[in-house]
Amino acid sequence: MLALFRSSRKTRPVRRLVQPTGRERFFREQDTIVSKTDTKGRITYANDVFMTVSGYREEELIGAPHSIIRHPAMPRCIFQLLWEEIAVGREIFAYVINLCKNGDHYWVLANVSPTFDDAGQIVGHHSNRRAPARHILPKVEAIYRELLEIENGAADRRQGLKASRARLEQMLEPFGGSASALAFALAGRN
Repeated sequence: MLALFRSSRKTRPVRRLVQPTGRERFFREQDTIVSKTDTKGRITYANDVFMTVSGYREEELIGAPHSIIRHPAMPRCIFQLLWEEIAVGREIFAYVINLCKNGDHYWVLANVSPTFDDAGQIVGHHSNRRAPARHILPKVEAIYRELLEIENGAADRRQGLKASRARLEQMLEPFGGSASALAFALAGRN
């Protein structure tokens, strides 16, 4: 996976080619990965747990797009939905597989919410990520595999995204169209 990012020091873009290793990293159930971004998705804050699990140093993360940790097994339609929800001021819960600096991966149950200024304008985003219950992941992986097959099987990226999003909407119908409701249903918490 090729990630392009700029540091907060206005240096030249750095290109990093990260290939998934297939090795999973874990973090403690009581730990929370926290990050904050601006409205463009550039990281403005990363806690120690985030840095430890992802393998990035603070200076590598601050100013970088949050997509620096995007794993190729994540369907684009999930992120499209996520961005739509937080753009209109709603929080969202979703399962995400992230890519570490060395190519390892880790799963999270993410809670992403907009950050508002005193005038009620969205000025950034805040994400808290916890370790998901392990028994849920095979269900999530099956959903994401199906969505990725749709995305990758289309004639072009735009058509693939449109088709996978339509399928995602079908999957969300029984949950009132809510990705958060689906995440809680998978966890057995309705």
